[in-house]
Parts: sequence; C-alpha cells; structure tokens
Amino acid sequence: MTTSTAPGTTTLLVIAKEPRPGRVKTRLTPPFTPREAAALAEASLADTLLAVAATPARRRVLVLEGAPGPWLPPGFDVVPQCPGGLDERLAAAFAGCAGPALLIGMDTPQVTPELLTLDFTARDAGYDACFGPAEDGGFWALGLARPDPELLRGVPMSTPHTGAVQRERLVRAGLRVRDLPPLRDVDTAADAEAVAAAVPHGRFAAELARLRAVAGR
Repeated sequence: MTTSTAPGTTTLLVIAKEPRPGRVKTRLTPPFTPREAAALAEASLADTLLAVAATPARRRVLVLEGAPGPWLPPGFDVVPQCPGGLDERLAAAFAGCAGPALLIGMDTPQVTPELLTLDFTARDAGYDACFGPAEDGGFWALGLARPDPELLRGVPMSTPHTGAVQRERLVRAGLRVRDLPPLRDVDTAADAEAVAAAVPHGRFAAELARLRAVAGR
C-alpha cells in the first residue's frame, strides 16, 4: 500500500530510546539478559533507521531519549525528547514539523520504504491522516498532513485501547484517515521470534539468531 506521486514531501520522524541495557525492551527479560535485550533493541532501531533512510523524505528526524551511537546512519537530524508522558513526547515531535509528517517508533524492524512512502500533497491523495495499527492495540505509525499536537495530547498510551482512541481522535477532528497495514511490535520474546521469521534477512533477525546460538536456545 504505497503512494509515491511526489516523493520527498513528508518529514519522517522516528521516536526512540538509546539502546542501553536495563533501559530498553525490559519485557524481553527473561529469557534474554538486559544486555541481550539492548542488543535486540539496537538491531531493531538500526533496521528501522535504514528503512527510513531509504524512503524519500523532505527531512528525517530521530527524536531520541539518550545519545546517538554508531547505529545512526547519515542524513538524520537528532532532537531530544521532551519531558513528560509518551503522549506529550509524540505531540512535541509533531510540533517541530512545519508540513506533512509521519511518525514511527523503533519497535517494528519489519517496516519498509514502500510502507513509509506517503504523499499528503497529491491531488488524489484523499486523506489527511495515516494510521498504522499495532497488533497489541497500539499504533506503529501516525501521519498528519497538518501536524497538530493536540491530536495526541491526552491519549492514554500503552494500553490495549490506545490505537482505537487515537484513531477516533483523528476521526472526531474531521480528518480523512488512511489505514496502513497492521504490524506487530517487538515487546516480548514471542514477538521477537514472529517478527524475525517475517523478515529473516534483516539485522534484527541476524541478532536474534546470534543470541540463540550463543545461548544454545
């Protein structure tokens, strides 16, 4: 599901945490150690950033909690996350955009440039917002032709109903919503296995296979 009539018109945002042991992917522990969970988080982030780097965009922005590392490819602006809950941090990320923007997280290493290539400015676009539901009830992508932070503030995050509430917020604002395919977030070991099986040639799948081999899993 792609639209690429005038590529390069959208700002691509990735909101992420620096992959440090004990700070990321804590639900992977156990069976993985905090260091192993951080290695998987780094691989997921790297795959995500490479997909974004390969997608036509007006600007690419990493909205980061922590410091960038060697996993960051060239071509990204790095801005710090603001204080507050996740809804406030997402709202602030959109507030920094002057035109159409698409925001994703670091939990879906299976994203592709085809999924991320959007053009809100095309005459036949037919949508003002894009929404990518996550299988756990959240969302993996949110795109807005006219970024409005108030569309996110107050949405309860990290619940089984987060995605439904966020999408309803868009509809109630009178926006025409284009639904993107649902994707599975990597939160648990079962998620990691499923996502790696779906995209076996990425860095994430390779790191999972390496950890399994080292531990004899």
